Amino acid sequence: METVISTDKLTKRFGDFIAAHELSFEVGKGEIFGFLGANGAGKTTAMRMLCGLLMPSSGKASVAGFDVYTETEKIKRNIGYMSQKFSLYEDLTVAENIRFYAGIYGLSFSDIKRKTDELLSKLGMQGEAKKLVSALPLGWKQKLAFSVSLVHEPRIVFLDEPTGGVDPVTRRQFWDLIYYAANSGVTVFVTTHYMDEAEYCDRVSIMVDGVIAALDSPGNLKKQMNAPDMEDVFYQLARKAKRSE
Repeated sequence: METVISTDKLTKRFGDFIAAHELSFEVGKGEIFGFLGANGAGKTTAMRMLCGLLMPSSGKASVAGFDVYTETEKIKRNIGYMSQKFSLYEDLTVAENIRFYAGIYGLSFSDIKRKTDELLSKLGMQGEAKKLVSALPLGWKQKLAFSVSLVHEPRIVFLDEPTGGVDPVTRRQFWDLIYYAANSGVTVFVTTHYMDEAEYCDRVSIMVDGVIAALDSPGNLKKQMNAPDMEDVFYQLARKAKRSE
């Protein structure tokens, strides 16, 4: 499997505080990689380094083939990102948001028109194209935000707690979109506090106190921890944490 994210002892210090300590892992093309950890575990710091938003203190890492120290702008152009807080403009229409972000990512006028039509059709939102995003239900907003994060066809998409606050049915529909993206070759790097969603990932990393405490498939982690589900795996590891936000 082609490696699209690679880290080797990646570390971030803030003074005497080590937020992320010697993280080493690889993520393959088309993989759904769950990145878990309690508040204060260091996962947000790690994700910001991988997205080219935070300079590491030491170690090595490459994302989409680009170095996190010297090629951060190239990283940003080759990844998609969706934050846990809704990231589209609510005072623009659905179609205007798609066109706006497609333009930011440098798509041509013809590609913007094609992508807008494709996304509206894929989401079944042709009838909402001229509706303000503020008028949409939260679940629709989240699915739209995810689709917009892929409008420029990135190799990797980073999802930071993308299903927070939505109902179980909408969460399941959102994961259908994730599966579709992964099956088309997009690597999905996702953080979540829903342990049932961890079961949907190909592999899961669990951070505790700035280090990776476990990394394997959900099935293997449950066997190793003699746990009935991922919630119990997470609890067994997270309860050992000594620091918190």
